[in-house]
Amino acid sequence: MNGKKTLRWVTAAALSVAISLPCLAQEKDKPKAKTTDHGNESDIMATMMEMAKPGENHKLLASGVGTWDYHVKAWMSPDPNAAPTQSSGTAVTRAVMDGRFFIIEHAGKMQMPGPDGKMMEMDFKGMGTEGYDNVKKKFVATWIDNMGTGIMGLEGTYDSATKTFTYRGEYEMMPGIKTKVRELIKVVDGNHRIFEFFEDRGGTEVRTLEIGYTRKS
Repeated sequence: MNGKKTLRWVTAAALSVAISLPCLAQEKDKPKAKTTDHGNESDIMATMMEMAKPGENHKLLASGVGTWDYHVKAWMSPDPNAAPTQSSGTAVTRAVMDGRFFIIEHAGKMQMPGPDGKMMEMDFKGMGTEGYDNVKKKFVATWIDNMGTGIMGLEGTYDSATKTFTYRGEYEMMPGIKTKVRELIKVVDGNHRIFEFFEDRGGTEVRTLEIGYTRKS
């Protein structure tokens, strides 16, 4: 009797193993999500896709799309009491990359010092890019123009109470000399904006540019 019981137990155990082996093989062959130092690859990809979507902050920037007339006041003289030089032009803002970024192109005239040091009117062209970096949670911008060969980069915030963008950055106009800058863009209403540009001069912030924008279309 004991021998029969033992035989039945061995047979049942063998059958259990035979049934479970295919299941174990399938589990072994089942592809597993890869992991990296930053976590599960599928989760990382999902996060990246989410970060790539334009959002409400991009819609905020989209309100500037259109054609604008602008008028510039520039304080170039070291004399703080000197009157600003004035100039004007047209700016066109357009959306690119499905509303992720915006390009702003300026064209006009600007008073600049000539070879003899005297102020003269020159053709001016400038181009800015703006966007909102979902990863950094900051507005980002760049600027280039035909008055230099550098690219200025800035990062900023938006204050909904005052409807004002504030950007900060620095540029290197001469080798080894970097200047910290601050930009304010005040959204007066849907058709008017005011831009102010400040430079750090020896620890003192000085306003060097003011631009008033009026929408044409």
